[in-house]
Amino acid sequence: MIIITGAAGMIGSVAAWHLNNILGENDLILCDDLAHDNQEKNFSKRKYLDFVKKDQLLTSLRQMDAKKIDAIIHMGAISATTEKVFSKLIKDNIRFSKKLWSYCTEKKIPFIYASSAATYGDGSQGYDDDLNSGLKPLNAYGYSKYFFDRWALGMAENNLCPPYWAGCKFFNVYGPNEYHKGRMASVVYHAFNQISNEGLIKLFKSNNPQYEDGGQLRDFIYVKDAVSAMIHLLNTKKISGLFNIGTGKAQTFYELAQSLIKNHQSSIEQIKFIDMPSDLDGKYQYFTEAKIDKLIETGYDLNFNDLNSGVTDYYQNYLSQKDQYL
Repeated sequence: MIIITGAAGMIGSVAAWHLNNILGENDLILCDDLAHDNQEKNFSKRKYLDFVKKDQLLTSLRQMDAKKIDAIIHMGAISATTEKVFSKLIKDNIRFSKKLWSYCTEKKIPFIYASSAATYGDGSQGYDDDLNSGLKPLNAYGYSKYFFDRWALGMAENNLCPPYWAGCKFFNVYGPNEYHKGRMASVVYHAFNQISNEGLIKLFKSNNPQYEDGGQLRDFIYVKDAVSAMIHLLNTKKISGLFNIGTGKAQTFYELAQSLIKNHQSSIEQIKFIDMPSDLDGKYQYFTEAKIDKLIETGYDLNFNDLNSGVTDYYQNYLSQKDQYL
């Protein structure tokens, strides 16, 4: 039996899909709070044993036979990079994660959790998942993830850790089941809505002279690939620690827009550059690219989708369909 927190979110719900449809694993307990309209559609097609509200999970765990729990996949967190109330981040991203870690340590249960590339800050020190000190996240969300990463490493150094654990430092994940995320949804999703409703795609102008408008670079990873890599880490159990989950190849926002334009059968003249919002200026990553050597060393050998193939699958099989859900 596998427990998934954040199961109504994008990565958590796609993890349930992967376990159901790729691995034939249906003994799942899903956990989340449904804070948005239609969010239940993210897991309505899944097979699972039970659904538990987040605030009831710790009580439910005490009532379960821990020997029947094969793993906890902890994807539940505040993921808004614009969240400014740090007390919320402490409660959801740090303290709750600590409690699950401690439970898995005590009961000897493998533990996988979501970290973030936001921990790397402006990227001036690179994106090496062996670099876990001296980082300067650009926002409170990134700091909350960085804090827990450091705490987990400290606990592991003292052998106070689950028998196997992995912190997944997700880069720019996009794909189906992100529709509830509002402003925090991927640029792919926003661009699809813009070209469909307004006939154009809006990209931020660059406030950094090193990058042209639309030339900002990100390591975009399709959610199916991100989950595939995460489940690989869970099943191989070769190395515990922090792992970058990205493609290892940065691409530009302009390339992203071109992929959507191609699928929508539109014109590149429909790409428009707009000013960056003031609350993002100075807190914006202009370049991210995952160093994925550690992931590859665990034996992960599947090819990642590039932007063109990932966006095409997302567009043709989900965004352009009446039922957009995985």
